[in-house]
Amino acid sequence: MRYMIINKADAETEAGKFPPPEVAEAVGKVVEDLSKAGVLLFAEGVHRSSLGARVKVDDGKRTVTDGPFAETKELIGGVIVVEVRNRDEAVEWAARLAEALGSEVEVRRVVEESDFGPDSDILQN
Repeated sequence: MRYMIINKADAETEAGKFPPPEVAEAVGKVVEDLSKAGVLLFAEGVHRSSLGARVKVDDGKRTVTDGPFAETKELIGGVIVVEVRNRDEAVEWAARLAEALGSEVEVRRVVEESDFGPDSDILQN
């Protein structure tokens, strides 16, 4: 199963500041351990929202809103995608990342093609 571990942006990342060296080193260690364990699919940070845009299409009319976006607690700061045996294993890795960051992270299962089959348990897991 693939899971996405999402860390949130904060006022510091939205200001374009890199994390303190000790945080960057701790996160790097988690990513290295994920890679050594053979479960890492990818890990990427994202730039601050002032460099991004939100796109909406309503009745064929496109609206593009340039960043920055006001709600920093709702913005993604980075993602790690892992392929693990189950949710518990994903949560264990997420806990290591949360500790390294000193903040909360979110764990979400990635939708797979098999989730749409007749024996799908997507709503139960």
